[in-house]
Amino acid sequence: MTDTLNKGLSRRSFIRTGALGGTAAAASVLAAPAVLAQEPLVVKMQTSWPASDIWMDFARQYVERVEAMSGGRLKIDLLPAGAIVGAFQVMDAVSDGVLDICHSVPVYWYGKSKAASFFGTGPVFGGSATTMLGWFYQGGGKELYEELTQQTLGLNVYGMLGMPMPAQPFGWFKNEVNSVADLQGLKYRTVGLAADLLQSMGMSVAQLPGGEIVPAMERGVIDAFEFNNPSSDSRFGAQDVAKNYYLSSYHQASEAFEFVFNKDFMDDLDPDLQAILRHAVEASATANLALAMKEYSADLQKLQTDSGVTVHRTSKEILAAQLAAWDGLITDLGTDPFNAKVMESQRAWVSQVAYYELMNAPDLGLAYEHYFPGKLKL
Repeated sequence: MTDTLNKGLSRRSFIRTGALGGTAAAASVLAAPAVLAQEPLVVKMQTSWPASDIWMDFARQYVERVEAMSGGRLKIDLLPAGAIVGAFQVMDAVSDGVLDICHSVPVYWYGKSKAASFFGTGPVFGGSATTMLGWFYQGGGKELYEELTQQTLGLNVYGMLGMPMPAQPFGWFKNEVNSVADLQGLKYRTVGLAADLLQSMGMSVAQLPGGEIVPAMERGVIDAFEFNNPSSDSRFGAQDVAKNYYLSSYHQASEAFEFVFNKDFMDDLDPDLQAILRHAVEASATANLALAMKEYSADLQKLQTDSGVTVHRTSKEILAAQLAAWDGLITDLGTDPFNAKVMESQRAWVSQVAYYELMNAPDLGLAYEHYFPGKLKL
């Protein structure tokens, strides 16, 4: 660890005085072999995803934009989960300087504080992932995130949220689950506050990284699970271990990708390079969402037509029970002053913003049914 950190510090000293800014003396020394001033800074970035996951494609879209906008001054060495640290260890690795950047989700450092889950997998007050991304940037969420990460937990990081994820499916089951009674005793994989939520509904919950889900199903460690979306799920073989796929759920309905930057690394960069790394998060969100809509929908069709998967919509009984379970969890969590502050901020934002969104939104299901009659089967 010490050697790794020393290398990081040496490189950061180079950023201050070398190729990416430099002093007058350094500029004089490097004037003759000017090519040295053009050497790119190699940035080490790891994700929490297996190499084959579509989310690695999303991370690549970020990398492409950073490298293009920096004119080659930044080159990102993009690595999958496990290349340097495990999927759930990326936050610590960035804070310690072992990694410069990670692409993950806040719930993966839930072990440090349950409050991490509020920044993506918290209570659903009626807002979508887009609603909650707005809260992060315009409703005080970013300031609360910084209070939690930098002040409460003492992490040496900056964090930003990227693409707002479509609401996560309830997931994959070997048999149909139409009532709360059908869930009792099922060994189920999820993460974050969703684990507490579904545990309170009678499920037995295990928190596992995505790459461990199918092996756990095959060994009988779990017998149902959710991960995130049709593309990721199908790429790691969900359809090979279960055939009932339930869409719609309140357990994780407002998540976004998280980009975490080592604070020292960012502070040492020239301002324009800092801006590129930050604004590329915003740019990648647009690119990611467009690719997600294309691939998620196509892969959902393939699961039905090629893999014999039956796609269901989660029953209203189960959805209502999830909301009731959130009520209990909110009460318990609210005994902590910071948790209470975050939830109060989110509720105020959703009350205002989602009212506009929901009142203003046309009934898209009605329009879809008009042009594609009978297809929704709601």
